[in-house]
Amino acid sequence: MTRGSFPQVLDAGDTALMVWFGDSLDPSINNAAQAFDASLRQANWPEIEEITPGIRGLLLRYNSMEISPDDMRHRVINRLSEQDWLRAEPFSGRRLWRLPVHYGDSSGPDIENVARLLQCDVESLIRQHSATRHKVLMLGFAPGCAYLGPLPESWDLPRLEHVKPEVPPGSLSVAVRQTVLFATPIPTGWQTIGRTPFLSFSRHQAPYFHLAPGDELQFEPVDQASLDELSRAVEGGVSIVEPVALD
Repeated sequence: MTRGSFPQVLDAGDTALMVWFGDSLDPSINNAAQAFDASLRQANWPEIEEITPGIRGLLLRYNSMEISPDDMRHRVINRLSEQDWLRAEPFSGRRLWRLPVHYGDSSGPDIENVARLLQCDVESLIRQHSATRHKVLMLGFAPGCAYLGPLPESWDLPRLEHVKPEVPPGSLSVAVRQTVLFATPIPTGWQTIGRTPFLSFSRHQAPYFHLAPGDELQFEPVDQASLDELSRAVEGGVSIVEPVALD
């Protein structure tokens, strides 16, 4: 597998490796990272302590008391040579989530500015965003925080020039051809266009984390009254969304 100088295997300290499949926001690069992550998990090497997939690669942390850095590097390189990971089939176990979203108003205070940048009206923005199947590119930054995309090139939007002190859980914010679904109250410099009552992370109710890299999301617009009703259901421990298998 070759695209430029990739894949790359780099040391990340003395007990971890970074594996890079590219240097851009590209669906095939992201799929390669997720497929290689799934392959390593299936191999179940006992020396590996943790694997964290990202948008363009993954971090592999290993027990250096059980395997030397050189031996781990060679094993990873040999695994990489087994196939063209940029052409890998999506791994099994992925799911589709259909999530209710209230766009605009207090749920999406930046939606008019985003529509202005897209040179469209708010209704067209909502149609575009809700018609898109959003892939979970990675989880990171905060518990359950899902980076989704990629959106069309016209959505290569700037971040705000300031950081909001906090947006509520379930907020959907956009920038740089991505949507972020926040699961906790959190500061952000991204532009918030809506909110879903669905929480991808809850410390009070198992399984705690619901979304996984490779899952896909479809957003279904709802009004404020529906958002309030569904939010009360979630607060009461009711599951408002059941995913369906993509395989």
